[in-house]
Amino acid sequence: MRLAELKGRYDTIYSLGDLCLPAIQMELNDLRPFAGPLDWMQSQVLPDVIRLLANRFAGFMDYSHLEVINKATDKLYYVKEKEYNIYSNHDFYTHNNFPPELNTYPEVKAKYDRRVARFLEKAALSEQILFIRTEATPELTKQLTDVLSSLVAGSYRLLVVNHTPVAGIVEQDWGLPNVCAIQMPNDEIWQGNNQLWKQIFQGIELKDEL
Repeated sequence: MRLAELKGRYDTIYSLGDLCLPAIQMELNDLRPFAGPLDWMQSQVLPDVIRLLANRFAGFMDYSHLEVINKATDKLYYVKEKEYNIYSNHDFYTHNNFPPELNTYPEVKAKYDRRVARFLEKAALSEQILFIRTEATPELTKQLTDVLSSLVAGSYRLLVVNHTPVAGIVEQDWGLPNVCAIQMPNDEIWQGNNQLWKQIFQGIELKDEL
């Protein structure tokens, strides 16, 4: 699928990891009206993300699955969700959580429950969804689309962005239906590719919420 074929109007756009980068770029380009379950998580192991989606997020962020690894910053803990090998570094603050106890867990869990419920509702009711995943192989992308096809009732498209030593956007033909795979420069992924992301999102819009 070519990049030009992604252009169109979508009911919603979701990041599927692997870091916060897709969510940041969606926000910079006014394509993120609400948070998705994986927006601010570190979900680098794609087979675990595939399993998470196949399980419809069952057990995700359960208290018994959480382990404080260390401090992400002076203000936030780096917490591992052990069931799905996903990491949080934006949820548990150091001033009101005292490991091994995560005192603010109830409100954090409630936040993720809301995001998961919205994700599953959008998957069931949307006519057209765009998913974005950074860092994936063709083989794992095929597994991901198999799960998405069973989860999404309407149509969807998947943009896969791999960061490699290239000079600009390089389109790849993986021969997978509904998948647009591209390479982008890996020099400075957080801000160095802002103009390229803007180029990617040209012609991509969100439908107005009724």
